[in-house]
Amino acid sequence: MRILHTSDWHLGRSFHRVNLLDAQRDFIGHLVRTVRDERVDVVLVAGDVYDRAVPPLGAVALFDEALHRLADLGVPTVMISGNHDSSRRLGVGAGLLDRAGIHLRTDPAGCATPVVLTDAHGDVAFYGLPYLEPALVREQLGAERAGHTAVLEAAMARVRADLATRPAGTRSVVLAHAFVTGGTTSDSERDITVGGVAQVPAAVFDGVDYAALGHLHGCQTITERVRYSGSPLAYSFSETDHRKSMWLIDLDAAGAVTAERIDCPVPRPLARIRGRLDDLLQDPRLARHEDAWVEATLTDPHRPDEPMARLAARFPHVLSLVLDPERTPQDPLASYARRLRDRTDREIAEDFVAHVRDGLGPDDAERQILTDALDHVRLAAAGEEAGAR
Repeated sequence: MRILHTSDWHLGRSFHRVNLLDAQRDFIGHLVRTVRDERVDVVLVAGDVYDRAVPPLGAVALFDEALHRLADLGVPTVMISGNHDSSRRLGVGAGLLDRAGIHLRTDPAGCATPVVLTDAHGDVAFYGLPYLEPALVREQLGAERAGHTAVLEAAMARVRADLATRPAGTRSVVLAHAFVTGGTTSDSERDITVGGVAQVPAAVFDGVDYAALGHLHGCQTITERVRYSGSPLAYSFSETDHRKSMWLIDLDAAGAVTAERIDCPVPRPLARIRGRLDDLLQDPRLARHEDAWVEATLTDPHRPDEPMARLAARFPHVLSLVLDPERTPQDPLASYARRLRDRTDREIAEDFVAHVRDGLGPDDAERQILTDALDHVRLAAAGEEAGAR
């Protein structure tokens, strides 16, 4: 069976105030052409269809257009909701859409009810695990502990139990939206940390032939059977080096996986440039970035006059300006910036406690209070979604 694995469309998202709806429409067209030209048997969308719970009307219209175009192909599509989606809103009309071959899986209670498709070698069961917010689904799934690993383990236990009831030789595919250990993050993914831990081991998905993952925006292989497709477009300058693509997966009669990357259209290349303003304006090596979306980091000791206007004269699509003045190692601001770099919110909070208490960091009880407080803030939006249910 030939599978096209994609995720993280984030319909309605902009890029530093640049509207990406046309670029997202181009991607949908590319997706449809790929399905037709590559004779795809099923399309998988592993969450974050929309960029936010209440998407703008243009994004809703594009999603509606995408559903019609996919349905017109006569090729089944399986979609799950991600942490950016409102599962309730995305799942409206799921029963009716099933009849058109569009299978929306947004309810955790249905994670063990697969979409079963058949090819010349028998059945393939597709299990859709929508994003599982531990605080909201732990009791529903009967997870023994709190946290992402526990709720995914509970969901996968249900998947394996259902799979055990199916005819021998039934192949299996799971769609999931999670942060799996070994994956590489980017700046455009929303933090899903719970209790200071966001990652789950790839072994959670043992027992199925393929796990089609969403959430991380870089296309990557965790194992031969566990992969992220990544987002079809770049949504932050941290993705400058990404090759945006989808996975074309062939699942043979025995469930062995063969994978090929299908590149996605690039609306405009990204570039990160760094240096003093005068150097950036004169360096001939930067000519290749003059048509790119640019993030410029200026290292001038003092802020230059009208830096964006001057940069735009050479780089008309400059979108982001970062000031990072050159400092001596003795400069306290330089030392502070180094301490913050690559640190989590929890680590920064713990460092602050140590700073105001003359080096005495939090004890275990205080560390748990900080963790709980950060989790409470992160879960506020999820709690609003739960109230809508």
